[in-house]
Parts: sequence; C-alpha cells; structure tokens
Amino acid sequence: MTKPIAFVGLGAMGSPMARNLLAAGYAVTVFNRSRARAEELLPLGAALAASPAASVAPGGIVVTMLANDAALEAVTLGEDGLAARLGPGGLHISMSTVSPETSRALARAHAQQGSRMLVAPVFGRPEAAAARKLWICVSGADEDKARARPILEALGQGIHDFGAEVGAANVVKLSGNFLILAAVEALAEALAFAQKNGVARDALAGFFGETIFSCPIYQNYGRILAQRRYEPAGFKLELGMKDVRLVRAVAEDAQIPMPLADLLHARLLAALAKGRGQLDWTAIELGSAEDGAIETGRS
Repeated sequence: MTKPIAFVGLGAMGSPMARNLLAAGYAVTVFNRSRARAEELLPLGAALAASPAASVAPGGIVVTMLANDAALEAVTLGEDGLAARLGPGGLHISMSTVSPETSRALARAHAQQGSRMLVAPVFGRPEAAAARKLWICVSGADEDKARARPILEALGQGIHDFGAEVGAANVVKLSGNFLILAAVEALAEALAFAQKNGVARDALAGFFGETIFSCPIYQNYGRILAQRRYEPAGFKLELGMKDVRLVRAVAEDAQIPMPLADLLHARLLAALAKGRGQLDWTAIELGSAEDGAIETGRS
C-alpha cells in the first residue's frame, strides 16, 4: 500500500530528501516556489501541486524544508497555506532551520486547526541528504514522533529526541550550526597561520583530520577549506548569516553573551559586502587569508 505524504521545499536539501521518500515507497505530492525543481521529481513518481494547500491531504502528513522563517510561515499560514487544509489529525513535520519561537507560534496555529507540529531539523549537507546520512533532531509530542518515525528513518542515519517542548530541536540545530561555523573560523585562521609560515594547507588539514581532530566536521570542512571549494555551495553563505542572526537573537532574548557568534557575524557580514553570499558558507575563510595578505585568487 502506498503511503501518501506532501513535501514542500525542494532546494539543495529538500530535493534529495523527497527523492528518498519516493524511493522508500511513499506517494509524494510536492510543491516548490520554483516549479522547475518540482517537475524534476515527476519522472520518479511524484505528483505536482499548485500550492502548499493543494499538496496536503486533510488529516495527512506534510514535510517542509524551507530556507527561513518567513518562507515557513508563508507556506503554513499564508495565502493557500497548508495549515487550514491539513486540519484535524494532520501532522506538519518542520525540518527547516528556524527560530524556536517561530516553531512555537506555528504549533499554536496548528492546534487551533486541530493539527499537530513536530520539529525535526537536520545536520548534514546535500550529499548526506542524498545518501540518507542525515542526523535528525526532534522535539514535540511523543505520539507525533511515533507517527513521523518511519518517514524520518527514510531520510537519516539517526534520530535524537530533545523532549516535548516544540522549539527545543531548533535550539539544538542553531547550537550545532554555531559550532560548525566556529570550527570553520578556527580552521581558516589555522590554515592562514600555517600557509604564511610555509606549511601546505592540504598537509595541515589532512594531518589534523586524521589525528587529534579526527571527526567529520574537521575532516570534511578541512578539505573544503584547504582546496577553497566554495562553488557550488552546499550551504550558501547568505543562509549561514541567517542562522547566525537567529543564534544572536535567541541568545539576546535569553541574556546569554556569545562573543564568538559576534565574531562570526562580522565575518559573514564582510563576506556579504564583498558579494560572496552565493558561495558556500566556508568562504568566510577568505577573510582570514585577506587579513594576512595571503593571495586567494578571488576577488
């Protein structure tokens, strides 16, 4: 028996995720603001919807993977939004990186319609999404987690539960993205330090990735930084700025000083001012190199 589901948002992450649901036997109806991205999935068996509302079945399940809070709010509550049609018994699995307060507000709006919301952001770049190697964080009601589990298992390699408070998984996701970008900045400074003193970038990154920093972040990002592979972007720098802004806003509300987040914000802002928003977020490395008068071969 086919398992119907809606999937809204087919960007660099959403598209491979929707493909994996199709491969797992789900009858997937897709919507994307750019129609061409949705049409790419039609030969794989996806059905095409003309709006977020048209993608969902009343009482059914919808997965969203969108770029920011505004996009998530628009497809959920805006004109032709999915919440009103989803209705009683429906479940919205939100996998976007957004503010915890946005998730809380949308969960309240769903409750007014009789539907539910589960927050399930992911860690992993597009290649991990394609390989079903995402790490998934969840928060929300236990019954919603149980209902969503088969779907999430078709998308990732592990599911980690952060409790019933719906915004908790968003806090974890923002914490993780902050840690990743802080590691990128540390690697960038170390690479500039080594290069300026005659040590090859790839040798330094390879050594640390194989020894005392033998973990996926230092290994994968170390290779990207050593080779300056900033195109095509796995995660755009402009989206990295969105996440750091969210981190700083949530931190300010909680009265938690985060000096490293302030530094990362400055790095990202400088990169955006230089027209680098479409590069991978690791391109903040160029700022460290330029500060040290190291030739990068880029404008």
